Amino acid sequence: MRDWARSGVAALTGRPDGPPVIPPGRGATVARELADRICEASGGRVRLDGARLLSERAAFTGHHRAGATSVGGSCRLLPTADGWAAVSCARPDDPSLLGALVGADVGDDPWPAVESWLREHSGADLAERAELLGVAAGPVVRPDPPPAPPSPLRSRDVSGLLVVDFSALWAGPLCAHLLGQAGARVAKVETPSRPDGARRGNAEFYRLLHGGHESVVLDPTQTGDRAALAALVATADIVIEASRPRALVGFGLHAEDFVARGGTWVSITAHGRASGRIGFGDDVAASAGLVAVDDDGPMFVGDAIADPLAGLTAAALAMSAPADGSGMLWDVAMSAVVAATLTDDVAPQSYRTDGGWWADSDVGPVEIAGPRRRKPAGMAPESGRDTDTVLADLGLRR
Repeated sequence: MRDWARSGVAALTGRPDGPPVIPPGRGATVARELADRICEASGGRVRLDGARLLSERAAFTGHHRAGATSVGGSCRLLPTADGWAAVSCARPDDPSLLGALVGADVGDDPWPAVESWLREHSGADLAERAELLGVAAGPVVRPDPPPAPPSPLRSRDVSGLLVVDFSALWAGPLCAHLLGQAGARVAKVETPSRPDGARRGNAEFYRLLHGGHESVVLDPTQTGDRAALAALVATADIVIEASRPRALVGFGLHAEDFVARGGTWVSITAHGRASGRIGFGDDVAASAGLVAVDDDGPMFVGDAIADPLAGLTAAALAMSAPADGSGMLWDVAMSAVVAATLTDDVAPQSYRTDGGWWADSDVGPVEIAGPRRRKPAGMAPESGRDTDTVLADLGLRR
């Protein structure tokens, strides 16, 4: 529990008018172990406190703990007929999707109708309809036994390798950021119709994750761009993506073919490549069972914590490879990453002194630290800035 107290996550967990709450499980310790492995694999180039990475976005946004509402405000924990559920409303079209889920005209505020519907329906009902409609939501159910995420193989040096990053938001970009710090060349690829939604978020946090990378924009609906996209992927050593498989197959990109040629393909999804469910960091973590609980019910742990946990996991996996040099498809399910950190240990209570909030640990009292930011290195490129340069450097045309 000491790592939780020092990570900044505990400060983001609890009711807005109450004390910070030490989360259950060993997620912060797992994050620190992953960061140590990344440091070793990078030959010491990447030296980070993995536990601290779990809360650093809030250090940029200034968001605080909010109990049953996520730190970022887009997800809520709500009672169902047989338990609790996490429901996200993060995208512009989510109110209409939630209206379709509950069968009502919800206008701009879906929450009253969603709350009413959930009280009369089970978590299984929600999961079935959410998957059908593409809604990020699910019941809070701790899996027993928890699914096991993949484990890294033999460590390898990624310096000089080309990483093509199709991902967005936090988990995939964190993976790409860590590979870039380890010396890889990172080309972020977006399409004109779907730029990274994080570009609309905190500019300094976006800069932290994307500083020093190159930005490529290609339109796979155009013949020349589609061919250039395929050629770019064929040139890559590592591909990072966070889409359901059919999305990239629709662009003519096949993970299995890339791996057969010896490449490393890192797929980060909410619940695994075989699942049709979608999710974001808050609802995925809560639905995997990572919640804190008080007399009023469950509360979110940290800020979208499934994202940085999955990003660290993905980076550690990408910085490993089979001993025979063959390719590898890493299927990183964010829910499995979170569920594997849960334990049955009872978390200590926090208490206040004149010096701030504290908690007991195996080594005595530990101060509950707040989120802390790292200093961005380099500037994040404008969308599409490096398209022609990257293609020319790799001898590609469109």
